Amino acid sequence: MEKQIDTAQAELRETFRGGKTRNPKWRKSQLKALLKFIKDDEEEICQVLHQDLGKPSAECFRDEIGVLMKSINYTLENLDSWMAPKSAPVPLMALPTSAQLVPGPLGLVLIFSSWNFPFCLALDPLVGAIAAGNTAVIKPSEHAPSTSAFLAKKIPMYLDSSAVRVFEGGPDMGELLMSKKWDHVFFTGGQNAGKCIMSAAAKNLTPVTLELGGKCPAILDALSSEREFNIAIRRITNAKWGLCCGQICIGVDYLLIEEKHVQSAIELLKKKIKSYYGNDPQKIGSMSRIVNKHHFTRLRGMLEEPGVASTVVHGGFMDESNLYIEPTILLNPPLESGLMTEEIFGPLLPIITVNKIEDSIDFVNSRPKPLALYAYTNNKDFKKRILAETSSGSLTFNDSIVQFIVDTLPFGGVGQSGFGRYHGKFSFDTFSHEKAVLTRNLLLEFSFGVPPWNKQKVNILRSAYKYDYFNLILKLLGLK
Repeated sequence: MEKQIDTAQAELRETFRGGKTRNPKWRKSQLKALLKFIKDDEEEICQVLHQDLGKPSAECFRDEIGVLMKSINYTLENLDSWMAPKSAPVPLMALPTSAQLVPGPLGLVLIFSSWNFPFCLALDPLVGAIAAGNTAVIKPSEHAPSTSAFLAKKIPMYLDSSAVRVFEGGPDMGELLMSKKWDHVFFTGGQNAGKCIMSAAAKNLTPVTLELGGKCPAILDALSSEREFNIAIRRITNAKWGLCCGQICIGVDYLLIEEKHVQSAIELLKKKIKSYYGNDPQKIGSMSRIVNKHHFTRLRGMLEEPGVASTVVHGGFMDESNLYIEPTILLNPPLESGLMTEEIFGPLLPIITVNKIEDSIDFVNSRPKPLALYAYTNNKDFKKRILAETSSGSLTFNDSIVQFIVDTLPFGGVGQSGFGRYHGKFSFDTFSHEKAVLTRNLLLEFSFGVPPWNKQKVNILRSAYKYDYFNLILKLLGLK
């Protein structure tokens, strides 16, 4: 297998050196081919996602197929402007000079995808890599084997095999790939695996983008009316249980609410769960399942920790034979338990009460920085405090998850939740190097910047560095 990787890398690098991937027509043709793949095989995509995760077809389209189609179309609409060089102003000292920022591809990139959205998270970064003019290798997650095999089969049928390859396998394959030199590594997954990726990349000084996870809190204020409170609960319900059975890095991991409002919130959550999934969510077919036995056992272990079972106020039923765990609500579980120290990645929702909602800021800040922070409030002063006093990859007011589909916003973490960002132009930028290009005229030459030195030259230099006369004149003339 190592020989196959070496051969593939050599061929992909030769393609890149040949310049084919830099051609705008080639980039667009590959993006259009990717779009055709999705449209042609939508039904089969849904089938493999159901095999791996039990995803309903509507969830497949909403969270993976639709998201990816939107991303490709947005990229195609804007690619010409993203690729265009951008003029940069220059100071008086550099005249006569012009300056530009010229984006160029990095080279050969490696993309690791995650199992919870195994189709979208494999191909969405690839959209940025292709748009930027790179060659790429995709390593799908072995925990979604049907999707992985499907991608390995279908990608060569639609995309240029001299520029894009797929390598399947488990941790051994990941380690083997990371032992090689890449021009960039893009990883989506857990923090422990992210540390391994970063450590291996350091050996070759390979830059990395790490899209990790973390415990994403939702702060629920009293809001202005019963109707608004009801809408907030509906959105939290969907964000917790409506996407891949809670197995999502930007899902609501725990809820913070004032003690005086907690009972009404719990009752509303119960009603929303019933309205979405009926009396028996396992039978209605609207919820994904736990990905495998390992993660089922991990989640069950969280519920079986000392002091946790007594805090369950709704749900808790488990069926190992079907990898099913009922939507479960817990009230004030021990803060030292796994539920409150580890990313849950499942259908368990701890609710933590605070005396006053402003205390939630200190609670969030006492823990690692989250990938996403959600706050349901109409209090302008409280919003300002949350924005100024907390740190998170993203901050969304009065909704959850929706920030992921906004291509004009970057998606990425901060601190332990990862670093680097993508989506829309941010994907293009991640897989590009913006080269500084300066061109100076040979017709004119100023002598005050070179020896022999005298006081007059120094005074001119002081003035030139203090004031940018060139840009000042442009502003006065209304040209800037």
